[in-house]
Amino acid sequence: MIIKEITQIGNPLLHQKSKFVVKIDSKDTQRVVKNLIDSMRHHDLIGIAASQIGEKLSIFVTEVRKTKYRNLKKDKLRVYINPKITWLSKKEVILNEGCGSVAYAHLFAPVKRPEKIEVEAFDKNGNKFRFKADGMLSRVIQHELDHLNGIEFIEKVEDSKLYMSSGEYKKKMALRK
Repeated sequence: MIIKEITQIGNPLLHQKSKFVVKIDSKDTQRVVKNLIDSMRHHDLIGIAASQIGEKLSIFVTEVRKTKYRNLKKDKLRVYINPKITWLSKKEVILNEGCGSVAYAHLFAPVKRPEKIEVEAFDKNGNKFRFKADGMLSRVIQHELDHLNGIEFIEKVEDSKLYMSSGEYKKKMALRK
């Protein structure tokens, strides 16, 4: 198990576009996938992109589950290689987002995104898949795909007065229970 430190905001790598993965079955690609999974779980995240562990490849993983911030409806571990969104719903929703790349700043803020999407990608074995997602999974996929395109969630926040610390976010989530 190799746990990678998460690249933090301000690092130019986070603003670079990721490279298309040519050989999915290569040892290098499989190493990146394994490191993403191990690092995501270690850092208690529900998604992580390759750029967040210092790799410029078009890969991210998701595993929506209970974390220290939220008790979410569980979704299985998924690997996305060379992903693209093929459809976006017209309806958009605003939810608070956080990010491992601003983890040390402990920031959360509301971001507007399409409620539902359809995504197409390859899994770690090179099998192409496509499915529709909604809820938190839809949001995480969009968030991680932004990372692959060199975009941080804080660039999508419409009102900087709405940023909140992780402590305030936890309080807000506790009030919803």
